[in-house]
Amino acid sequence: MANLKDIRNRIKSVKSIKQVTRAMKMVAAAKLRKSQERMEQARPYARRLEEIIQSLLPSVDRNMLDLLDVRDVKRQAFIVVTSDRGLAGSFNTTIIRKAEQEISVIGKDKCELFCVGRKGRDHFKKRDYQIVEDYIEFWNDLNYSDAIKIGQGVIQRFLSKEVDEIRVVYNYFQSVGSQETIVETLLPVTFSETDSDQPADRIYEPSKEEIITSLVPRHLNIQMWKYLLESYASEQAARMVAMDNATENSGEMIRDLQLQFNKARQASITTEMLEIVGGAEALNA
Repeated sequence: MANLKDIRNRIKSVKSIKQVTRAMKMVAAAKLRKSQERMEQARPYARRLEEIIQSLLPSVDRNMLDLLDVRDVKRQAFIVVTSDRGLAGSFNTTIIRKAEQEISVIGKDKCELFCVGRKGRDHFKKRDYQIVEDYIEFWNDLNYSDAIKIGQGVIQRFLSKEVDEIRVVYNYFQSVGSQETIVETLLPVTFSETDSDQPADRIYEPSKEEIITSLVPRHLNIQMWKYLLESYASEQAARMVAMDNATENSGEMIRDLQLQFNKARQASITTEMLEIVGGAEALNA
């Protein structure tokens, strides 16, 4: 059994860790509130913009805009959105695992990566994946210009025909305790068959072609902004839950160590009493 000093030092260390995890939970909760507000404000606009484009796409010539060009997929690019820091439960590992599964379908040698976040970049760099660009250390000051910057590099890769399809792997925020790993196709812009029906008496001014030409680049920037907001809110939620669990586990560990300390102390006292009684009997003998 460990001596009293060792147990006392362990209790002190666990209490210090508990204070850190509690503080990290509070910081994550504060960041989550702000990021969740921004995410919820962006969702309706992104959804409505996508609906408008999808309603127009079936009735226009896709050859009018290079961003609509559907090709045979020989090379793919993946945008993998992770965080810069850990201590967020399985937030990063699920994204990386999902990305590796998707990449394995077409083959590692036929894929290029745009890594958003340090964790994804470090993982894929160590395993010799082809990383075209990486974007790190911007999450604390996240703004719309970051989405535009990332989007421009990705779009240019598609327009230059160096890749035929661009897909995004990110975490979609459902609730504080639940985030869903999503894989979406960013380029080329496509539509689902269920969205192809539209009212015959609708009049567009200017023309449908002009509207599509104007809205598609804006749609791509908004989509990138959505991916960043969803991922950041999911990261803070995952970190808050992970630190809350760590704080609870620390409390349980402290209780177990305190019980172990009391048992060790009781055993020490009992041993000393037995020694005293034994010594007294030896003197009387």
